[in-house]
Amino acid sequence: MMSRRLSCALAAAVTAALGLAVAGPVSAEDLCKGFGPQTPRDISVRDGMNTTAWVPAPAADKLNLCNIHTHTNAEHRGPGFQVFKGNDEHGGYGCNDADQLTEAELAPVEHPHFAGVQPGDTIEVHWVFTSCSVNPGPGLGSCLSPACANPELRVEAQVFLLVNDPAARNFNDYVYRGTAGRPHPQPMALPADTGEPVVFAGSTTGPSYTQALCSPLLVTWSVRPQCAKLDINSLHTWAADGNVFDEHHSHGVRQLVTATELLSPIN
Repeated sequence: MMSRRLSCALAAAVTAALGLAVAGPVSAEDLCKGFGPQTPRDISVRDGMNTTAWVPAPAADKLNLCNIHTHTNAEHRGPGFQVFKGNDEHGGYGCNDADQLTEAELAPVEHPHFAGVQPGDTIEVHWVFTSCSVNPGPGLGSCLSPACANPELRVEAQVFLLVNDPAARNFNDYVYRGTAGRPHPQPMALPADTGEPVVFAGSTTGPSYTQALCSPLLVTWSVRPQCAKLDINSLHTWAADGNVFDEHHSHGVRQLVTATELLSPIN
């Protein structure tokens, strides 16, 4: 039977995916206690006091891809995405050069299929990997199973600036197209030229979590520090063609975790 802790984690993951229950800032006395390090964070700040025992998960290509999803605005803050967008589930951070786009790059999309985004928006894409023997599917529940109660989890993250430009990056270069000769589920590729990823211990994200209500799952994060332009039409194509993750909209954000008690140190 699935443990109570895992059941709670799954319920919280579903709540996060649906964008429910956003809470405001809390005092130091109200910080959640007894949890592992939390995410998102400013990846330029290396300090952290949460030293929960952690061994980094294996590399992404040694694990099973279980989910791909997006958040509108970056949940993390980094060198390439520092523009504050607000302190609720529709806030987060925007790419630094979003105000330098051309009129053509900002032109509306004629036949959108992926909700919650438009040209000029910033998104943070999460490729979620697990040590569980599972198939890719909808939601973070697809990364867990009753037979795999304590998986190793890794999230590869990239922040994109959406533009209406077919010359920009194509999201379909990074999606899941089946195993196709590979031993386990993997994306077509991961972004490889947007800076050395910052790797740290953290948790799952999503707007249901706060500094008072923490996620119980331990995750190895790998966050690239620079934005990249992405053709928004390719994101709409991914939704229109159907995807195994049943993703048709971009999710809200969890506000930045700033309490050092809730952050892991970054080496």
